[in-house]
Amino acid sequence: MRRIGCTALVVAVLAAVLVFAGIRTWSGPGPLQEATTVSIASGSTLADAASTLEEAGVIRSAQRFEYFARVLGSNAHIQAGEFEMPAYVSQSEALRILQEGAALQRLVTIPEGMPSVLVHERLMATELLTGDIPVPAEGSILANSYSYERGESRAEVVARMQAAMDEELARAWANRSSDTVVRTPEEAVILASIVEKETAVASERPMVAGVYSNRLRQGMRLQADPTIIYPITRGRPLGRRIRRSEIDQVNDYNTYSMTGLPRGPIANVGPEALEAVLNPAETDALYFVADGSGGHIFAETLEEHNRNVQRWYRIRRERGEM
Repeated sequence: MRRIGCTALVVAVLAAVLVFAGIRTWSGPGPLQEATTVSIASGSTLADAASTLEEAGVIRSAQRFEYFARVLGSNAHIQAGEFEMPAYVSQSEALRILQEGAALQRLVTIPEGMPSVLVHERLMATELLTGDIPVPAEGSILANSYSYERGESRAEVVARMQAAMDEELARAWANRSSDTVVRTPEEAVILASIVEKETAVASERPMVAGVYSNRLRQGMRLQADPTIIYPITRGRPLGRRIRRSEIDQVNDYNTYSMTGLPRGPIANVGPEALEAVLNPAETDALYFVADGSGGHIFAETLEEHNRNVQRWYRIRRERGEM
């Protein structure tokens, strides 16, 4: 009986030592010498995540990690996404990060008024994306910030941008005012792109949209400088003053030589520009010109507008711009 008791004691001690060693291994420093990121695919199981961690050098053994996770860890689901693992992260902390931590968020931003040639350049320069894409159709992308994952294809990101545009355009069109001058969602995007390029001041968008709406109703030419530039550069900065010959150029975009809207958008737009075009400010203004402070001054008559233009010229001469 005494021998049996001793054996049981030894077994208990060994079990305690093993449990202690297991807990220490589970909670102690891991083998990762430098911080790294791991990507967990959607629908990954604990075993899948363990294999990913082992391949990344975060843990030594996927099998041991899975065993300890089931015995000592929580039952929370593994999240999908890209996660940062600090150097020497413990197995227990690695599991917690995958279950509770915030996935890394990588963003690519398309600002209001960016033409599609520059959208293309920005996406192609985003190194963690993959694959080639053509230049997206002008006006097909909603200006916004979009998250993406390492290794995601550029085509998938563009598809999300275009789906966001379709959704926003449908929402804005459904809530349009009876005062809007545009007849179709496509016309809304065209006019919104002109508004977007004409002012960088968000609060001015409805007023600029109101001016252009008035001019369209009266059959006046829009005379928007960005529509002169677009056929020349496809929306890239011109880098110089517009030439007289370019103002007189007849094409499907130049609103100095044609009435109505251009054949298509001249940039990609945000929700605010769409909203402005579909719900323009109530105004009698037909003209506007820069005011010297980044915004514009509006006028109802040509006489008033000409005075405003001369004032703007004086400001430019004082700045040495003319």
